[in-house]
Amino acid sequence: MFLLRRQSHNHHEDDSAQQEEKVRELRAALGFLSGRSLKYCNDACLRRYLEARNWNVEKSKKMLEESLRWRTTYKPEEIRWHEVAHEGETGKVSKANFHDRLGRPVLIMRPGMQNTNSPEGNIRHLVYLIENAVLNLPEGQEQMSWLIDFTGFSLNTNVSVKTARDIINILQNHYPERLALAFLYNPPRIFQAFWKAVRYFLDPKTSQKVKFVYPKNKDSVELMKKFFDIDNLPSEFGGKATLEYDHEEFSRLMAEDDVKTAKFWGFDKKPCQITNGQHGAEVAPEPIPVARPVN
Repeated sequence: MFLLRRQSHNHHEDDSAQQEEKVRELRAALGFLSGRSLKYCNDACLRRYLEARNWNVEKSKKMLEESLRWRTTYKPEEIRWHEVAHEGETGKVSKANFHDRLGRPVLIMRPGMQNTNSPEGNIRHLVYLIENAVLNLPEGQEQMSWLIDFTGFSLNTNVSVKTARDIINILQNHYPERLALAFLYNPPRIFQAFWKAVRYFLDPKTSQKVKFVYPKNKDSVELMKKFFDIDNLPSEFGGKATLEYDHEEFSRLMAEDDVKTAKFWGFDKKPCQITNGQHGAEVAPEPIPVARPVN
């Protein structure tokens, strides 16, 4: 027994050493990085991209370089709440005030609360909230859970297959290993056709993370209990808590987080403010900005 344990311990050590070596290889392959790209590509980030591509350095490099290009043009870290707040008025996507049992942040999605028909607006709003969840990850935690409530869902309120595909592409390609599980709670029968069309775009790894949950199904109920404290969980998901979305209060919290985001990425929240002879948004976060904005 002792021998077995030692062998498994050694095996784990070998795995870790091999993974560290792969991280070093990927970093070397990426070459020189600066500014936000350097900030983004910490070791944990490199590991996630390697994990997503089964530890193949070449494929991981390609994937990561595509993400860096996307981040340079889309600038997800520059989106501010006031730009997307109108998308969130109904609470169709919001950050829960509780975590799952593993301490992961939870995003609550309510497609029945869809309030705009702007595909780009919907995507930017979701990207903002994913970035926000990543910013607020607890120490040692890299993933988030999604709870999707289908109350009031109809094909009229649903996003198009094209928008869903765009969201899936962003999530899979630019936020690898960020989604722990997505719980689809009580989806109606009309959702099945949409799901068939959308599932085609999911890679097998992501597909396994999607769980269909039905309130009268014993396994579903057990699954929710396994991952969530029923006392914290809103009644919409079979729990005992009340889900109340207060747009004003949520906006206040997001505005506070915007300051945190600006600090993390090394630029001031007011891009028009001049810092060191440049616009604040253009100041590279690495190393530390030489001059601080004058209040």
